[in-house]
Amino acid sequence: MTKNIIDKIWEKHVVKKFEWEPDLFFIDLHLIHEVTSPQAFSMLEEKNIPVFDKNRTFATIDHSIPTKKDRTDFADESAKNQVETLIRNVEKHWITLFNDENEKQGIVHIIWPETGLTQPWKTIVCGDSHTATHWAFWALAFGIWTSQVGHVLASQCLLLDKPKTMKVDFVWKPSKYFSPKDAVLLLIQQIWIQGWTGYAMEFCWDYIEEMSMEWRMTVCNMAIECWAKSGLISPDEKTFEYLKWREYVEKESIGQTQGTAPTKNSRGEPCVHPDLIKNWKEIISDKNAEYDKIITINLENALPVVTWGTNPEQSVNIDEKIPSPEDFKDKAKSFACKKSLAYTWLKSWEKIENTSIDYVFIGSCTNWRIEDFKIAAEILDWQKIKEWIKAFFVPWSHNVKKECEGLGYIKIFEKAWVNFREPGCSMCLSMNWDAVPAGKRCISTSNRNFVWRQGVWSFTHLASPLMCAIACVTGEITNPKEYFKENT
Repeated sequence: MTKNIIDKIWEKHVVKKFEWEPDLFFIDLHLIHEVTSPQAFSMLEEKNIPVFDKNRTFATIDHSIPTKKDRTDFADESAKNQVETLIRNVEKHWITLFNDENEKQGIVHIIWPETGLTQPWKTIVCGDSHTATHWAFWALAFGIWTSQVGHVLASQCLLLDKPKTMKVDFVWKPSKYFSPKDAVLLLIQQIWIQGWTGYAMEFCWDYIEEMSMEWRMTVCNMAIECWAKSGLISPDEKTFEYLKWREYVEKESIGQTQGTAPTKNSRGEPCVHPDLIKNWKEIISDKNAEYDKIITINLENALPVVTWGTNPEQSVNIDEKIPSPEDFKDKAKSFACKKSLAYTWLKSWEKIENTSIDYVFIGSCTNWRIEDFKIAAEILDWQKIKEWIKAFFVPWSHNVKKECEGLGYIKIFEKAWVNFREPGCSMCLSMNWDAVPAGKRCISTSNRNFVWRQGVWSFTHLASPLMCAIACVTGEITNPKEYFKENT
């Protein structure tokens, strides 16, 4: 029987199969942060269990750490306690911590690809759902519960059921204003949140292949919003080139599930083992591989997408009208539409375009790349944001912050009255001081627009970096076609 790559990676990492029970599954790389790890370490303390393999666990601080210049100015004692507890735990168990002291701190899903710890064929877990980001590197990665964090710390294994598989083909060419963020919002709109719970996805076709590695990470990051278990994008020359100069790599052949931990090349040389890329190139799905589901997303002339409701599924193209509860045959979706409209103060059959905005957020593990800030810098160069707009731009890591500084973007943003912050999760989930006030409306590059996600009684519209940057200077949700027509 022909196999897809998801099946191949799964079989390679099964330590033991049990009849009618979940598989005992090996984890190559375990990522932790300050929010979901304290209880797991407490569990180990209570049972007097050591960390099984400290060389396969890496930590950073991202959720609770302030993004202000003063990184010790916590909004409350609980946030401060989370950070201090993580530091104590990793020191006690000799786990590597990426933080401000070594200038490697950043969002947990992002700094591991930056360092090269994320690689094809690996299995990766973290106590956070957006671990899906690592799918872009042909790694089988997924979020786990806090109790499972403890299990991996104790055994480097989990009991897991093998997921069903799905192939997603993105076909045809969209409009020039369309971005990968729009592509994944369109995917969620069409297959619905929770519509494919437990599936592992493989993203395919030319549109995916043409993306940069960072854009692929955006697509994979948000695919979790339709409750997929995991997913992958096939490695290619872009993948290899991205990884070629990264600091941490494995010296052993790919697929090795035991043995040496990632090693570090301190000389700044390419540190990919000669056999590694050769092995990566062989890791592909068989021709005519079988999947449980195959779906096609038509991108022909597609326009940017923006959400109108209280989950990522509730979205429309920028030139479309907000739906009415009567537009949905499904009673649950009709009720959800009615409830979302009541919360967001929007009206059915009105265009989403020209909706007034109070806050703009470019950041999160979804859109944080240097390319995103380049888009914003090109829009804001020699312009100022509207006087009532409060704009927060938050890089994913210190590396991106340094790039922004070197390219002069930070000066452009500050001149435009943008609040450029330190790396962290920030306003994505309204941690610390970064939150949208009650009654205020935000256009955001983040991944979720749930009720109160960005602040109590706040409203969130998910959109691409281009849409968010334009909103800074127009003060409203704007069709890029109209904006650029006015600015030519």
